[in-house]
Amino acid sequence: MLSILEKELLKIIQTEFPIEERPYKKIAERLNISENEAFSITKNLIAKGIIRRLGATFASDKLNYASTLCAAHVPDDKIDLFVQVVNSYPGVTHNYLRKGYYNIWFTFIGRNKEFISEKLKEISEKTGVNEIVNFPAKKLFKVKVDLNV
Repeated sequence: MLSILEKELLKIIQTEFPIEERPYKKIAERLNISENEAFSITKNLIAKGIIRRLGATFASDKLNYASTLCAAHVPDDKIDLFVQVVNSYPGVTHNYLRKGYYNIWFTFIGRNKEFISEKLKEISEKTGVNEIVNFPAKKLFKVKVDLNV
């Protein structure tokens, strides 16, 4: 169960994280707590797994990057290796297991379509998984999700 203070901090972090030299000072001022306390609460929420990622989300197309959704048919005995290899690439933003023939789905962002294709080939070579389907984005849909905590 989250405290009221933790919930308020999460609301600020997910929608209005201050982009300045001392963001936790600004968050602390809004919550009437110390900067150290704001940082400590955030670290604790990360340690508990409540915050799994703290970082910016960019519109890749506006930065002239390409993005794609990939689906792979990964045998059960190769899932751990495949996931580890895929997650080692900085352009991977999501990677998840699903039921069905194509059981691993992930998104990949890179400087262009050729770069992504090259990296997918690399992933295939490193893992022995040959069935990776590439669905390049033709139109980007961004859904903003703010969790009501």
